[in-house]
Amino acid sequence: MPAKNAVPPEIYQLKVTLLGTSPPIWRRLLVPADVTLAQLHVVLQTAMGWDDGHMHEFSIGQRRIGRPDPEDRLMGMPSVENERTVRLSGILGRVGSKAIYTYDFGDSWEHAIVLEKRLPVDPNMTYPFCTDGQLACPPEDCGGIPGFYDLVEVLNDPHHERHEEMRDWIGGDFDPQAFSVDKVNRVLTPVRRGGKALKS
Repeated sequence: MPAKNAVPPEIYQLKVTLLGTSPPIWRRLLVPADVTLAQLHVVLQTAMGWDDGHMHEFSIGQRRIGRPDPEDRLMGMPSVENERTVRLSGILGRVGSKAIYTYDFGDSWEHAIVLEKRLPVDPNMTYPFCTDGQLACPPEDCGGIPGFYDLVEVLNDPHHERHEEMRDWIGGDFDPQAFSVDKVNRVLTPVRRGGKALKS
């Protein structure tokens, strides 16, 4: 984050949509433009409802940004840029520009991040902040988009042969319609107070 005497950063209004979902699962976020992508990763995990138990990567055009792994070069794979040194404003500048955030390379949860607006800082607000959204995040490790919709179908049918098994696996009830802006912002509170997301 900038020094205390620095000019406050611009605020980006982002719409984050989990690709392949219908109706779409999405969140609208207000985030300082100068956060690093490592910081944005934590905000996205919190806002979407993921547990941060898997690898992730940002991509825009040919650029791949994430946590560099020295093994990649040894295996002949292209190395990724370090997300701790790339700022959000460095990949999204024009309104309408888009990046892809992939979480869990097995289940391959791909999110489109679109810059909707560039806004001045509101001194009466704390950031990051969620202003809107729709539907619950899929449970971790449920098998990607096909597995998620299969899970929802099984949970919605008490007579399905796998209904009890899936209820036990998920630990009780799962409501795919559930979403609360207030709940997301409560979970974002530690991030706003300078938690791990906003430490460079």
